[in-house]
Amino acid sequence: MQPERTRLAWRRTTLSATVVALLAGRQALHSGATPAALVAVALTTVAWLGFLAVAHRRVQRLGVARPGPLAPRGALTAALCTVAFAVFAVAMLF
Repeated sequence: MQPERTRLAWRRTTLSATVVALLAGRQALHSGATPAALVAVALTTVAWLGFLAVAHRRVQRLGVARPGPLAPRGALTAALCTVAFAVFAVAMLF
């Protein structure tokens, strides 16, 4: 049961990250396609793709009966992508 709950949590988190990335792109481009807005959209997309890759790998590994722990590299990548989303959100306010 625990791997199934963890897999569902990763999917919900990935969905949330997707919504954040889409809203950030919409907000950045809503004010006009300035070079800074395009860079913000590109960086948000890169962060989203990184998080998506980690989540996909983790969901695949949770499909076995006794999944191993999340690799430190994957945890670091997921954490950095989350922090990047927060930094981009703050940067878009200014």
